[in-house]
Amino acid sequence: MKAAAVDPRILALAAQVTESSNQDVPVLLLKLKEILDSVSLESKQSQKIKQELYYYDLIQYCVLVLRQDYSRLQGGWATAAQLAEAVSQCCVGLEVKDNPEEFYGKLLPSATQNLLFLGRRLQARFIRAIKDEEKSEFLRCFRIVTDAICWLFGGHIQLAECVLKNDHFLQLLLTDDVETATAMMSVLRNILRVNSAVLLQVDEKILHSILDELVYKLSSTTNPVTGNAATKSLLLGAESHPHLVNLLSTRYKGLKTLLSKQWAGKGFDRDLNQILDLLYSESYQESEIQRQQKAARLIQAAWRGYQTRKRFKKLPKAVTALQRSFRAKREQGLQLLKRQKEEEALKQQLQLQRQRAMRLFHERQLTLLEIVHPREVNRRKQELEGKSALTIQKLWRGYRARRNFHQQRQSLKQYKAAVIVQRTVLKFLEKQRRKRKALSPWKELKGLTDEQRLTFQQKVDDYIRLHPASQMSEEMSKELHLQAQEKLAQYLLRNSLDCGADQRRQALLAQVNTDAELLMNAPRLVEATEKDLEVFMSRSIPIASKAKQSHNAILKCTRWPWWKKLEDEFMEDDGVPDDVLTAQFGTLFIGGMKSS
Repeated sequence: MKAAAVDPRILALAAQVTESSNQDVPVLLLKLKEILDSVSLESKQSQKIKQELYYYDLIQYCVLVLRQDYSRLQGGWATAAQLAEAVSQCCVGLEVKDNPEEFYGKLLPSATQNLLFLGRRLQARFIRAIKDEEKSEFLRCFRIVTDAICWLFGGHIQLAECVLKNDHFLQLLLTDDVETATAMMSVLRNILRVNSAVLLQVDEKILHSILDELVYKLSSTTNPVTGNAATKSLLLGAESHPHLVNLLSTRYKGLKTLLSKQWAGKGFDRDLNQILDLLYSESYQESEIQRQQKAARLIQAAWRGYQTRKRFKKLPKAVTALQRSFRAKREQGLQLLKRQKEEEALKQQLQLQRQRAMRLFHERQLTLLEIVHPREVNRRKQELEGKSALTIQKLWRGYRARRNFHQQRQSLKQYKAAVIVQRTVLKFLEKQRRKRKALSPWKELKGLTDEQRLTFQQKVDDYIRLHPASQMSEEMSKELHLQAQEKLAQYLLRNSLDCGADQRRQALLAQVNTDAELLMNAPRLVEATEKDLEVFMSRSIPIASKAKQSHNAILKCTRWPWWKKLEDEFMEDDGVPDDVLTAQFGTLFIGGMKSS
């Protein structure tokens, strides 16, 4: 939809609703009715305006504000009634082509729910009203809302089932007030006229509840208006679904007698005779059925008597529990009222403080404007705008850098893991290759032939013959053994002394490294404290510090992922340098990228 084709009134209304507070939105949305009344309902211009209202979310706003409390808003509940009428006019005849599930599956049921909820509020205030002017005003608003509901499900037939299944509809029907009850029974008749099959689609419990309320109104009142409305509702349902006649005859045994004795001659005999004819046509006159009914009544009477006596025995406990519950609920209501008053007082104080702060701020601005020369106002304004722009740019760049860093963190982690795994594998393969290369000459040796063996044996015999072994006596052997033992003891003693000296050198070197590291990490003399000096006064503290650092490093290494430990697992003293691997394998393929 092009911006040039949109009605300027709709654009202006959307801008006002966006910039206004929640209390001013309902009054602004009343302009929807003026926009809709300016064109014919069946014209193409009306369809276009409704689509524009939907695409600019004005209909959605109107549906949402129906749940507000209009007691303190401008126009009161009359504004709510006009908004309900505007919602029904906008939704009926609207064709949504883009994402129709959002309109038919969410917006229309939500609009029905909010209209019924608004009707309950108006009904409650009509019943509680004392003055005649207030009662007439609330009744007029209630009828407007019910007409809007009828208009809505008249344009969208699938909403008839949604209205019947809604809990607010049944609660609106369950009232002793004549005017509102008559209006709700009129809504029920309109539902049956629009979609006669809707009673077959609702749950049996809902159907029984509606029929119970209609029969109760016939039995509990003598007002001909209520009786006429209830009779017409039952007649319309029975004519739409013949099985309801059987249900009325079996579920309500005395309905025929009640209708013929109590409501005869009240001004609607035609409808009354029609429903009586339907009921008597389905009645059962067999004696066996009557006997069974009498037996069932006796059993029910006995069971109800037992239940009543049992209930009377438990009545004191029930009264005590009811009183306890009533007192607890009353106390809870008082606490809630007190909390609401405190919150309202706090809001008023905060609003006053905010107003005072704004007033002081404006006064300071005016004072500064009086002090500052007019020539410097533009310069200071430009400086403030420049600082504001720099702050906005800094925040945006920081946000963008953090977002990019979070997006690239996982790929960078995978890249490092791939590098470590590949480097470890290459070092392992190079070490295996070097081992195979070192062992390869032994595999190339060949066995001696018989002639070579004879030649070597002849040379050995000639050497033994030319160099005979000298004979040594037993005393010489013992003396030679003693000399060997003495030299071996001297060697072991010298070796142990060398080992001790080497350990002392290693300990001294570790001590020097520890002291050097502590000195490197030590604070300056100006910033040094007594606790820092104790590290260099005792030899146990540096050693403990170094051991603690080594222990923390080992613990940190144990928490590394497996791919970081591969390099340490295969590293040895004769590790393969990285330049050898680079010269040997040339390039590496890492993470789908080729790096030289």
